[in-house]
Amino acid sequence: MSGVWVFKNGVARLVSNPAVEPIDGIEPTCTRRKVLVYVPTNEVITSYALLERKLLSLGWEHYYDDPDLLQFHKTSSIHLISLPRDFSRFKSIHMFDIVVKNRNVFEVRDI
Repeated sequence: MSGVWVFKNGVARLVSNPAVEPIDGIEPTCTRRKVLVYVPTNEVITSYALLERKLLSLGWEHYYDDPDLLQFHKTSSIHLISLPRDFSRFKSIHMFDIVVKNRNVFEVRDI
């Protein structure tokens, strides 16, 4: 269990992500947005069309098993990348999944 313990009026509460969750009713002001960057060209991935082109060039193929997800599979490995169909729901956890499965090709950066 990680985070920040906040004590107020004799009640302890764990705030697991103080950069996003409010502490004492005050909204955080310094939330950093993360972006996925294609390292060889230093290009920020701004759409699934762009991401798809990069992944296909790296040997990933479409995997059509779930209609709610956009999935990619690499035949030379057991890896599967699963992303929400809507790019607006593309979060840092998805970005880090791509980075781990494509070392030295993608990075997650704060903006």
